[in-house]
Amino acid sequence: MLQKGNNNLNVLSRGKVVLKASSLALTSALLVSGLSACSKGSESDAKQHVLRIGFMYSDSYNEQYLRQQFTDGYELLHPNVDIEIVSAMQTQNYAEPDPNKKQPDPYENMKEMLNGSNPVDVVIVDSPYFRKLIQDNMLTKLDTLIQDNKFDIEDFVPSVIDGIKEAGEGSIYGLTPTFNASALFYNKKLFADQGVEVPKDGMQWSDVFTLAQRVAKGDGKERKFGLAINRWSDPYSDMMTYSAPLQLRMFDKNAEKMTVNTAQWKKVWTDISNLYQQKLVPTQEDYNMTNDAMNGKQVYNPFQGDLFISGRIAMMVAGYDYVTQLSQVKDAAAQNSKITNVDWDVVTMPTFAESPDVGGNVYLNNLMAINAKAQNSEDAWDFIAFNNGKDWAKLKSRSTYELVARKSFLKPKDGMNYNMAAFYSLKPAPGQDPAIDKLYQEKPNLYQVQQYAPQLFQEVVQKKKSVDQALQEWETKGNVLLQKIKTNPTGPLDGTDGSVGVSGGGAVVEVKPAG
Repeated sequence: MLQKGNNNLNVLSRGKVVLKASSLALTSALLVSGLSACSKGSESDAKQHVLRIGFMYSDSYNEQYLRQQFTDGYELLHPNVDIEIVSAMQTQNYAEPDPNKKQPDPYENMKEMLNGSNPVDVVIVDSPYFRKLIQDNMLTKLDTLIQDNKFDIEDFVPSVIDGIKEAGEGSIYGLTPTFNASALFYNKKLFADQGVEVPKDGMQWSDVFTLAQRVAKGDGKERKFGLAINRWSDPYSDMMTYSAPLQLRMFDKNAEKMTVNTAQWKKVWTDISNLYQQKLVPTQEDYNMTNDAMNGKQVYNPFQGDLFISGRIAMMVAGYDYVTQLSQVKDAAAQNSKITNVDWDVVTMPTFAESPDVGGNVYLNNLMAINAKAQNSEDAWDFIAFNNGKDWAKLKSRSTYELVARKSFLKPKDGMNYNMAAFYSLKPAPGQDPAIDKLYQEKPNLYQVQQYAPQLFQEVVQKKKSVDQALQEWETKGNVLLQKIKTNPTGPLDGTDGSVGVSGGGAVVEVKPAG
């Protein structure tokens, strides 16, 4: 865990350098490129005015980051526009909690930010809030603006546009300059050592499980694992990541009866628990047990806690940002002979036979939309078009932490050679049913229905319970809880501790890939 934390700090630190470098590059590159043609008429003669940009979270501590990331470039080329950053919630809140005071609802605060006496013009949100704002008729359709301004969206990655249109029931309510996605990374050497063919694009999960069995070998500290579904072991999270495209429901459309004791749920629980029982995937104990630690050696290796980099995992699901980690390994190996570089590549996420072209794990985190009540809708569109244009995408493509949404600028980074298309070839999993979203808004206690599942699944992995027994117990306990929620959808529930397990609900919702 310490190693993981250190890696995160390194990424954060490096991220700041990237941001500063991007800001400098922006100043020179945009001035040279003549992007000012995007602006409306003569800026020097235009009247000074304000464009208000809304975020869910912000305060004085992170406003500089938000400006570097989203607004500095626009202000540079539009000197007559003053951008105000507005937040629905404070990132830092040092006030002493008042148990008798109702805690603020982030989404209600966001609606107030869009509906108030001085509403924001543009809102930048991630997928779940984007979908809710569309459902509540709080955003402006962009289809006509895109057509009238001949704004090119043909260059956008299909999976990104598909995800945006899916949220808007066929219409475009927002655009995002970047996105993140996962793929299946694999270690070429481990496959070569076993004489097994390497993974390929378009595999189904059953194919991946077979490959994992063929390539896994050894015992104890020498064990080579066939697969990891997340970068850091957690059986229940693995099950959620695996099953996300299937959109399994935990309860019925009225939230009155559990729906987990079914053949489909049984197969999902069986598939993942079998991986652990056959030792095809590493456990948390395996991550905590490095070869150097077991041999009593004190060897500096900043990557020793990562079993894929250490050559002990043949295939691993990870996000695009993991490419940055592998690039760091390459650089470190060139400086330190005790650090071994990894010969790797990626293929598309495994799919299910029911949905052979749906890979899931595509995340749209910076969706830019126009408030339906915007006071400055003209500049709002100009801002969105600027940030989603080709010139801006060219600059953003230098990042190894996110993918740009325009496919013409998607190329491997740092001189590496890998299958870039693996990250964006498949369709994203459908979003959560709006009816389920509404149930959670009406009955916040529904999140407690999932609290039983992680422990029950762990007992299945440990062979303390069968899958049938665990699902039956979840169904029974869940049904009791659903009846209590029916009579008290928001307040304390008798006989429960009020705790909430892993976030989720009526459908398996977005699960962030580790990494």
